[in-house]
Amino acid sequence: MTASVSSPAERRRNKIRARILSAAERVFAREGAEGLSIRRLAENIDYSPAAIYKYFKSKDELVDELKETFFELILENVHRIADTSTPFNERARDCVATYVRIAVEKPHHYAAAFAGEAASDGPGPVDGEPGFELSKKGQAFNVLRGMIAEGVENGVFRSEIDPSLAAKSVWASMHGLTMMVVHIPSFPALKADQATMSREEFILFHADQVVRGLEAHHE
Repeated sequence: MTASVSSPAERRRNKIRARILSAAERVFAREGAEGLSIRRLAENIDYSPAAIYKYFKSKDELVDELKETFFELILENVHRIADTSTPFNERARDCVATYVRIAVEKPHHYAAAFAGEAASDGPGPVDGEPGFELSKKGQAFNVLRGMIAEGVENGVFRSEIDPSLAAKSVWASMHGLTMMVVHIPSFPALKADQATMSREEFILFHADQVVRGLEAHHE
């Protein structure tokens, strides 16, 4: 069976759609969702608003696409870590640290990924709701849940741990650290001249604390 080949019209449409998303990401990275509008975007890429509406029905749809792109980046990096042959404990720590690093590097994308102000129906489906499993956010959560389940199965994590509840707890801790770093530029110092760990050292320290909290204590 031969692979399907996209038509010239489809390739052109995909190219224009990618250009719109790229421009939206640049505006979004500088100013967040509140600074992004279809008219502003049209001015940035020399398109008419009507032309952009052919590809995205609304600003909300465009922002939703950017959210999915953010979690796709998370997934790519976490899958890369999961596919290595390093010991499980190290992979678990690396996954936690990598999530925080990526979120801190793209603070506007991260904030929008969990905020509901840019969409009339809120921040999107959550665990257990229709559509969550198919979303990139849902897939990212399932990777985290699967990692914890693997740790329980191989005896690294405590046997009584519920992977779903533990995944939500770990995600909450990563989210909390990310928001602290984003909103307090000097963090982990709470004032500019305070001696403390570097940001990277603290991210690694946090990842270690999170994994240690799940580990089984063997006699």
